[in-house]
Amino acid sequence: MTTADPTPGVHAVAVLPRRVLAGYSLGSLVTGAFGTVPGLLLLPYLTDTLGVAAGVAGLLVLLPKAWDVLVNPIAGRISDRRGDRRPFLLVAGLLLAVLFAAIFAGPVGSGAGAGAYVALAFLAAATAYAFFQVPYVAMPAELTDGYAERTRLMTWRVAVLALAILISGALAPLVVEQTGGGLAGHRWSGVFVGALIVVGTLGVYFGTRTADSRSVEAVEPDLRTQIRIAMANGPFRALLLLWIIQAVGIGTMLAGVQYFADHVVGRESGATFLFAAFVGPALLVMPLWSRVGGRIGKPGSLAAGSLLFAVGALALLAAPALPAVAVYSLVAVVGVGYAGQQVFAMAMLPDCIAYDTERTGRRQAGVFTGLWTAGETLGLALGPGLFALVLQVFGYVSSSSGEAAPQDDTARLGVLLGFTVLPAVLVGFAVVLLRAYRDVSR
Repeated sequence: MTTADPTPGVHAVAVLPRRVLAGYSLGSLVTGAFGTVPGLLLLPYLTDTLGVAAGVAGLLVLLPKAWDVLVNPIAGRISDRRGDRRPFLLVAGLLLAVLFAAIFAGPVGSGAGAGAYVALAFLAAATAYAFFQVPYVAMPAELTDGYAERTRLMTWRVAVLALAILISGALAPLVVEQTGGGLAGHRWSGVFVGALIVVGTLGVYFGTRTADSRSVEAVEPDLRTQIRIAMANGPFRALLLLWIIQAVGIGTMLAGVQYFADHVVGRESGATFLFAAFVGPALLVMPLWSRVGGRIGKPGSLAAGSLLFAVGALALLAAPALPAVAVYSLVAVVGVGYAGQQVFAMAMLPDCIAYDTERTGRRQAGVFTGLWTAGETLGLALGPGLFALVLQVFGYVSSSSGEAAPQDDTARLGVLLGFTVLPAVLVGFAVVLLRAYRDVSR
């Protein structure tokens, strides 16, 4: 079945079957879980269960992710050369599930030794994730040539991504609490998220078996040449820089959820309610964002979502004086903005890849997505590191009891600023980079 792409001047393209849309989107269970839970649980696990100082804990979270900045472009090049991307999804996804559970399954203990084990396990998991994420993000440029069809595919993907964030982000802390907290609770949470990754891996592998996921063009002879060509793509370069800066802001907010729940909201299971407030409304407004994109275009919609995120985050500065329901309502505003920011940034990426194919005559989606995911990984790693630095500067006290230690007013102020002002400034400021983005859709 084919139909004309609704974008003027675009040739007729095949409409993706619902089974492919659903199958591809299930991969977001993997990317959503691994992109969310380490940023949510790992820093407080190190500071409040293993007794690692906040500054050191930030480095332990940052360094394995920084390694991925080197690995992701290599994974892109390898997946381009191998052709079919689906086997990468299966092998890397199943390996990631095991390694994720291993992060929280270390020997009993606390301090430097336990922290080093977590860092090494996280490094191995991050490497496996690179070989899942890069082929996965490369596939949309090969699944369809349609501008509007890519937006439709990304809408499905981000809807499942939001659901994955809700399930993993809201339930992982709850699993920790309900299974005894401390070391034992985190081990059960690791198993829970590992099982979720298995479901997503099998779903995307079998759900896309009838779709074309092959890189069909020859790639450049070496990685350095590929990177140089990718960075010569002006729209991609502007979009990538925006994506990295915004990932830092989102990573900062994710790292602060548990601290914000413990020391600002002060409610039992507060992190779970914060995540429900963040993601639940985002799922409901996804069709609305799709309509907005049709009216004002992808770049304008990306700017609108980013600014809504920033405004909501700044409003949370008033959280200490607000009732819990008002705090959760503001978090919902942030979540609606986040949904728009994610949908349109990811929908613009395959447009940049298609533009490069027309410009150079070569299809090398893996190179672009390798750089894209490397940038995202770096940003999401810098976020927790930046939040940990704020905690260190404001005198946050670590604990090895499995419970957060009482904090003074200065430390609580650090938690508040790290969760609100930093993400707002980073996500909002990055919008100015869209001035350098040339809309390549038409």
